[in-house]
Amino acid sequence: MTPIYDLNSIVTMKKPHACGTNRWQVIRMGMDIRIKCQACGHSVLIPRARFDRMVRTIEAPPHGEEDPS
Repeated sequence: MTPIYDLNSIVTMKKPHACGTNRWQVIRMGMDIRIKCQACGHSVLIPRARFDRMVRTIEAPPHGEEDPS
């Protein structure tokens, strides 16, 4: 099953960034995914297949797709 994330989703990765956080914002999607660290603002470009393996949880769904309950 493919994870459901979109632009501006906040995801938690398995390994933390060098600054100590593992929360990232998805800022570009395509064959590669660009994510931005929520603590220091550093961005990283990762191939989609590797990104799908590295995601632990999706903390915030993209705007407009929140669960109404």
